[in-house]
Amino acid sequence: MTSTLGIAVIGAGKMGADHVRRFGRTVGGARVVAVADPDGDRVKEVAGALEGASAHTDPAAAIAAPGVGAVLIASPGPAHEEAVLAALERELPVLCEKPLTPEPEGALRIMEAEQRLGRRLVQVGFMRRFDAEYERLKELLDAGGIGRPLFLHCRHRNASSPSFFTSDMLISDSVVHEVDAARWLLGQEITAVTVLSPRPTAAAPEGLADPRLVLMETVGGAVVDVEIFVNCGFGYQVQCEAVGEAGSARIGDGHAMVVQSSGRWGGKIDQDFTVRFADAYDRQLRRWVAAAGRGGVAGPDAWDGYAAAAVSRAGLAAARSGARTAVELVPRPALYR
Repeated sequence: MTSTLGIAVIGAGKMGADHVRRFGRTVGGARVVAVADPDGDRVKEVAGALEGASAHTDPAAAIAAPGVGAVLIASPGPAHEEAVLAALERELPVLCEKPLTPEPEGALRIMEAEQRLGRRLVQVGFMRRFDAEYERLKELLDAGGIGRPLFLHCRHRNASSPSFFTSDMLISDSVVHEVDAARWLLGQEITAVTVLSPRPTAAAPEGLADPRLVLMETVGGAVVDVEIFVNCGFGYQVQCEAVGEAGSARIGDGHAMVVQSSGRWGGKIDQDFTVRFADAYDRQLRRWVAAAGRGGVAGPDAWDGYAAAAVSRAGLAAARSGARTAVELVPRPALYR
């Protein structure tokens, strides 16, 4: 008989609450037994809706709560490192939403902690790896279906940005998804970043450099371009086209039902990432729960989180200087090969 995995959820905001909802509804084999958030009223509300779940304002207390066998971290990025290290001290599997840490140095400290344990326990929430379309594109590229990849053309658009969004966050919080997707799809590290900024859209809040074009070079000679546009006004779109020596393949067009009526045609455009990637989040959690039950991970690991942070650092420097900026990576430890 398989036991149910007890989960501590750190962070009860939009992302954390969405994960809490999935456990017991769309993801089996696990239940939330502890929730932590600095907002006492919010954490009581989220935990109170769950049978037997305890509410905490201290992440360490939630991680140490009775019955916790794995930890899901959905708090703001600057709080991730402390919570991940607290979970590793108890040798608990972790699913940490991106970024693993805002700075590469924090990710290196997490990797060092894992290496002392001698096994990988940290998975990073780059959910696009679990999206059915991305998985098909990965299979096609791995099989050589379009020959050697030359370009990845990516679009990442949001209807509008939240009030707290900054120009840096376009790269560190949004383009970071394309960073991981490109590394995974191509099986190559990113070596350099260039950022171009057109005149900002009139829809962007004062001071927000939106949109931007991010160009990334890989060790294998491919080029990745990312249009990041977080105030496009019409919806949420994530698209990727791979161009190879023998063909091309594109995902993210959202071709579901198309209606033709009264001289018009069209369809629905998703308005939020939780809608577009709903199935990917479910698949991510199901695979993580199964792997965590065995004491491991089933997706992007701490090295992937570190590499994404290093590319983000280069991207931020490139955006400020206007110059092509090299990505600096330490040698890949044996545990992550």
